[in-house]
Amino acid sequence: MSNPEDYTVGWICAITTEFVAAQAFLDERHDTPTRLASNDSNNYALGKLSGHNVVIAVLPHGEYGTTSAAVVAKDMLHSFPNVRLGLMVGIGGGAPSPKHDIRLGDIVVSCPRNGKSGVFQYDFGKTIQAQAFQQTGFLNQSPPVLRTAVAGLEALYEIDGHQLDDHIKTAIRKKSRLRKKYSRPHPSSDRLYKSYVVHHHDTEEGCSQVCGDDSSTLEVRRERDEDEDDPMIHYGLIASANQLMKDALIRDKLATENDVLCFEMEAAGLMNHFPCLVIRGICDYSDSHKNKEWQGFAAMTAAAYAKDLLHQIPVSKIEAETRIKEALGSIEESLDHIRSASSQIVNTVEAIRSDSRVTEIKNWLSPPDTSTNFNYAREIQLEGTCTWFLESAAYEEWKFGSRRHLWLYSMPGCGKTVLCAKIINHLKDVDDCVTLSFFFDFSDTRKQKLEDVFRSLAFQLYTLGGEDVKELDSLFESHERGQRQPDTAALALALHAMMKYPTNIRIVLDALDECSMRGKLLTWMNGVLSNPDFEHVRLLTASRPEEEFQRSIPIWIGEESCIQFNKKSVTADIRSYIEDRLERSPEFKKWSSFPSVLRRIKDEVGDKADGMYGHCPTSYLGNESSLTCFSGLDGQLANLTVLKRAWTAKELKLHSDYCPEI
Repeated sequence: MSNPEDYTVGWICAITTEFVAAQAFLDERHDTPTRLASNDSNNYALGKLSGHNVVIAVLPHGEYGTTSAAVVAKDMLHSFPNVRLGLMVGIGGGAPSPKHDIRLGDIVVSCPRNGKSGVFQYDFGKTIQAQAFQQTGFLNQSPPVLRTAVAGLEALYEIDGHQLDDHIKTAIRKKSRLRKKYSRPHPSSDRLYKSYVVHHHDTEEGCSQVCGDDSSTLEVRRERDEDEDDPMIHYGLIASANQLMKDALIRDKLATENDVLCFEMEAAGLMNHFPCLVIRGICDYSDSHKNKEWQGFAAMTAAAYAKDLLHQIPVSKIEAETRIKEALGSIEESLDHIRSASSQIVNTVEAIRSDSRVTEIKNWLSPPDTSTNFNYAREIQLEGTCTWFLESAAYEEWKFGSRRHLWLYSMPGCGKTVLCAKIINHLKDVDDCVTLSFFFDFSDTRKQKLEDVFRSLAFQLYTLGGEDVKELDSLFESHERGQRQPDTAALALALHAMMKYPTNIRIVLDALDECSMRGKLLTWMNGVLSNPDFEHVRLLTASRPEEEFQRSIPIWIGEESCIQFNKKSVTADIRSYIEDRLERSPEFKKWSSFPSVLRRIKDEVGDKADGMYGHCPTSYLGNESSLTCFSGLDGQLANLTVLKRAWTAKELKLHSDYCPEI
């Protein structure tokens, strides 16, 4: 399945016709990811286009306008966090004038003109003949990398012309089902009526019957020369509002006063918080004579131009751009200009703003990512294992009762990290409980110091979005809005202030022995446990039974809260793991007819593991191929004892020669 983090170009369509046209030009199709952001209701098509990984989204069926576009963009950025450039590609209504010979099938690209950005938002009352309009503001320009590509492509077209029509024909030949709807209509259907001619839709008759088909109602236009591009590309201002423009007089007024080339309904919802270029294929003339005959071809011309445009931008240049999600500022102001903003959209905007702030804090704190340790341990977890601890009275009393600290200890390789990961998963089902975790790791210098713990735990609390976020916000502001880094003492104060809020907190710390500042870590742990402000905080730690831990921890928490791993129970869990691998791994299918062989593998590997995960999965079952033929089986099983001794010696070396435990 596709990885959402691989996609750097976001492409938004308003209607299904545009969505189909966009997909017709993909150089290759990709599968949709199995997991997206939890609240993302968008429908996506993924693929490669002109060398770029592109994610294409379409607005919900029947929903149009600036706010719907804003919601789609927001959800896209949640699910595809590495999107760096945006395109709004589809159909629009043209604004032909003596200055701009715009015809059906032509393309309009949003570009700054006369001191104005490429898109401006306006609004007006009912869009019927003779109503006035009210401009409501100008929006941001497209990103420089897109505007530079537009200039380069414009020069290329001027020198050599374009092959958009050929590209469209090629795309349709590959998908013959598209021919009827997406091919170029006959030129005779391209009619531009005089501005005062209004089509009254109280009849089902076409324009030629209702409005006439002669020079008294139609604008007479010359045929384009052979050396002129057809379709023609126009560069300039696109007007955007929440209602469809179908009034020729207002169209002409805006075209004359503001040099508007095109009208559409979505771009104003994007420009200030989804840096994008707007590309519109002209399907009508923004008047009352609307029909859908040219929509398919207009969508194809816009998509074909977008493909040519992306071909002008090297992949490395897009990768060098800032991720849109990181570049987001305050979103509320941009969406305040959208007339139909509802409470749902206000909540959406706040979510985007909050995400932007979280990204800002994360970039400042740079908390270590311990998810790799957690995920690695989770991979070898099985349902029904670790019950020897999860069903114990000690764990229940720690989780719900009076025990504030449990210390789990064992020799290396016995599955401490596996159990900690299991505990974290188990706590997710506990109501009114916040779980924080940290995995020390000798193989990663960013997961060894006390400061690393503080950064990680504080950021974990911050992402939950409670009242305590103001404590970290205050620290951020006091350090020149993240221009300076806090010292360990300042981090500790901020973390303690956040932990004082009345929420049940469970903290799981794994591999204390891999911390490079054990003395300070123990002092901090004792301070948390002895502080009456932290009665609602529970601490569970795991480590090897090294002397400095045995000297201090039992004194603080009592011998009854120090839990040594149960070798017999761990061995049973290892046997369950071995049995699961034997049943599920394709490499062992050939033994299904030899149950005695499977029993032998399970028994010998399980017995020689001797209650230590490190003696089983990575050394023996991690290389199934060595146990899948009779000739190799005896030798591998005979070598288990030798391999076990070598592994144990390696694990018990000084920490400078540390080999990561499971």
